[in-house]
Amino acid sequence: MIKARIKKTFPACPDSAGFSLDLELSATRGITVLFGPSGSGKTLTLDSIAGFVRPDEGRIMLDDAILFDAATGVHLPPQARRCGYVFQNYALFPHMTLRENLAFAAEPRPRLERHRRVNELLEKFRLQDIAGRRPHEISGGQKQRCSIARALIGSPKILLLDEPAQGLDAPLRAEFYEILRQVRSEFRTPILLVTHDLEECFELSEEMIVLHEGRIAQSGPPRRILDQPANLEVARLLGAFNLIPAEIRMLDPGRNRSRLQIGEFEIEGPYFPGHLKGDRVTVCVRPEQLRALPRNGRPGPNQIRAELKRVVEQPRGIRLQFEGLAVDLSRADYEAQHADEQWLIEFPCDALRIL
Repeated sequence: MIKARIKKTFPACPDSAGFSLDLELSATRGITVLFGPSGSGKTLTLDSIAGFVRPDEGRIMLDDAILFDAATGVHLPPQARRCGYVFQNYALFPHMTLRENLAFAAEPRPRLERHRRVNELLEKFRLQDIAGRRPHEISGGQKQRCSIARALIGSPKILLLDEPAQGLDAPLRAEFYEILRQVRSEFRTPILLVTHDLEECFELSEEMIVLHEGRIAQSGPPRRILDQPANLEVARLLGAFNLIPAEIRMLDPGRNRSRLQIGEFEIEGPYFPGHLKGDRVTVCVRPEQLRALPRNGRPGPNQIRAELKRVVEQPRGIRLQFEGLAVDLSRADYEAQHADEQWLIEFPCDALRIL
């Protein structure tokens, strides 16, 4: 288990804005994802845990071992921390073969055990047939597998992965996900994985930590975060919502209902505790939760008129882009309902959230 409280500040200078990382996190067995945009502090968090960066304040514990403690001056060097690290560029030694890369990482082990461990991981990660090649002679997926094997060969207490699927095509990405699931089940090592890909969070993680500007904006299971973003900033970071300005026109706790003004239209929503009539809010709803219908006459209940701006082909269906609004449909639904520019958008009452 990793427990970390990290504070690190980079002051502003003439050519750079300042940045401050200030967070507290813990991760147990399984995969915990650090999610956020570039510059939010994800890699800096990994580097602080691994020992490449010394925080200004805080404490980092891995199981019962203190890796860093500002109060007592403890700061173990990276090689003493038992952290396996998979870098974005894999960082394999270019002058060594794959076997030599693994053997170098296993150097602290006794000779016979080192030889056995290298062969074991070459076989486990399907590298035995290319073990004599150097990194420039193999594919990106093979480099990635070798990098993970090298990180695991020392039996680390935690595995740190910095955007490991970046730049991989779809088949290699699927292969990587399968490898990581294998690592999770066989090695039982806590894994901290950095990504800004929401689908990757759902594919791999049990726990998700959303970072924004060096702070934890929200944490929890990915599904809970997607269903209940903590605030408008988290919803924007996830990039999975329509965010629509609105005004509360009516609140009825007895019927568990509200009325919301969106532009010239009023729609019905659930009751929103803690809000008042007249509050200006942002309606939060996912594109797949909305329904798009060809416009035939006046809008019905919870429907608004919208003009179609663009049709976007997607792997799993069609996205209709309206002014400030997106709706996802299956291809069959779109072809069955095909219309011109004028559509009606129907808002599901109980799916609406406000932020």
